[in-house]
Amino acid sequence: MPKKYAAIDIGSNAARLLIGEIAKENGHPYVKKISYTRLPLRLGGEVFDSGEISIQKAEDFIKTMKAFSLIADIFNVSAIRACATSAMRDAKNGPEIIQQIKRNTGIEIEIISGDEEARLIFGTFALLDIELSKPYLVIDVGGGSTEINVFEHGKRVAAKSFDIGTVRMLKNKVEKDHWRELKLWIKEHVEDNPHLVYATGGNINKIHKILGFKEKAPVTLRAMNKLYKELEPLSVGQRMDLFQLKPDRADVIVPALEIFRVCMNALNCKEMYVPKIGLSDGIVYDLHKKKA
Repeated sequence: MPKKYAAIDIGSNAARLLIGEIAKENGHPYVKKISYTRLPLRLGGEVFDSGEISIQKAEDFIKTMKAFSLIADIFNVSAIRACATSAMRDAKNGPEIIQQIKRNTGIEIEIISGDEEARLIFGTFALLDIELSKPYLVIDVGGGSTEINVFEHGKRVAAKSFDIGTVRMLKNKVEKDHWRELKLWIKEHVEDNPHLVYATGGNINKIHKILGFKEKAPVTLRAMNKLYKELEPLSVGQRMDLFQLKPDRADVIVPALEIFRVCMNALNCKEMYVPKIGLSDGIVYDLHKKKA
C-alpha cells in the first residue's frame, strides 16, 4: 500500500490540507489527491493592514489546525508537514502563534521562504508530461506575493518574489514601485528567446475552469482580458451569482487577473499553461521522496 502524506499550506488567503500519495498511471508517477480541505482563513487580511494576527483570528487559526490534525489522523498518514507563506512571513506575532498551535495540536508550522516555496512547487514539475529542456518560466500568484522563476536547460537561472498579491491589492498595499520592479525584473531576466509560461495558484485554476479551456490547453491573454472586463465592474455578490464563485474567491479573482495580465504583457506572452499543481502537491511529493 502506498504511504499517505498530509500537506498543509497556510497562505495569505486560505489554509489548505491535502491528503495525498504517489501513485502511478502507465508507469508515470503523479500526486494522487485522496482528500482536500480548504478553509478561507485569510490571515493576510489583518497582517497586511496591522502587521499582526488578532486574538480572534489566532483562535480561528488554532481551530483550523485542530481540524486538519483530526483529518490527518483519520487517514492514518505517515508524515505531515505544514508550511506558511507570505502573511506569516510578515506577521510580527507569527512565531508566538506557531508555538500556541504546536502546544494545542502538535503540528509544527514552518514559515518558509519564497525560495523554499518555489523549490517545493517546482519539484512536482518533474511529474508532469511536459518538455522541461526548453526555456520556461513559472508565475505563482498568491494572496501575499507573486513568485516568478525562470528555467533554462532544465535549471533555474533566475527567481524573484514580489510583494504583489491578491489580498495585498484588496488592502491597497501594493505600491506603483512594486509594479515597476516586476516589469523591470522581467525585462532584465527573460531573454528575447521565447519561454513557455506556466501559471500556478488557486486563482489561475479557477480562471482556466471558468473560461472552459480543455485540461491541457493553455489559457489565452485574449480570453483573460475579456473575463477581466466582465468581472471587474461587478460586485462580489454578482460575481458569486453569475460565475458560481465562493466569497473568498469572488473578491480576489479580479486582482489575480490583473497580476497575470501585467506579467503576460511584460513577457509579450499570448498564452499560459495551467498544470493545476500547487504548494500542497509539492509538499506531498517532497515527503514521499524523503520517506521512500
